[in-house]
Amino acid sequence: MPALCGGRGFVVAEPVRELLSPRHVKLGEATEVRRLLPNLGRRMVGAWCFVDHYGPDDIADEPGMQVPPHPHMGLQTVSWLHEGEVLHRDSTGSLQTIRPRELGLMTSGKAISHSEESPKEHARLLHGAQLWVALPDAHRHTEAHFEHHADLPVVTARASARSCSSARSTARSRPVRRTRPSSAPT
Repeated sequence: MPALCGGRGFVVAEPVRELLSPRHVKLGEATEVRRLLPNLGRRMVGAWCFVDHYGPDDIADEPGMQVPPHPHMGLQTVSWLHEGEVLHRDSTGSLQTIRPRELGLMTSGKAISHSEESPKEHARLLHGAQLWVALPDAHRHTEAHFEHHADLPVVTARASARSCSSARSTARSRPVRRTRPSSAPT
């Protein structure tokens, strides 16, 4: 049986359209995540082998995230917070608080051990996501390292929608009117 994370046996080249239901998984002492991958019907989507979403959780009267040290190898984790803070500590000596609109990128390579904890003094809400990427075989045995990206680019997009009467669909919709985005600050 191929490895749960890092094997290439479940990667497909053609587009896959399916709706996956997350399962609830307890991490550490108190945090529950909704895990979309791996799933009974799908282990990976491309190189993505784990997709966890947590919160928004009210942790005002709780210790928050308390995931003790645990090992990883052959993958990369991408941690992204919407609300709250998580303290990342690992065997390479990295000690970094990750905050909203920041990104923590941990490359395990041949091996790393890390923990994730809410600081003792923490915000009321904790909300974030963590994605795992199976490293390509050529990079699975690199040295472990951690990167903190505090200055992520902000993307502002404009969008419009139209009704196309010649399209066929079983869905029903009212006609869509073209609108302009409000220029009022949000």
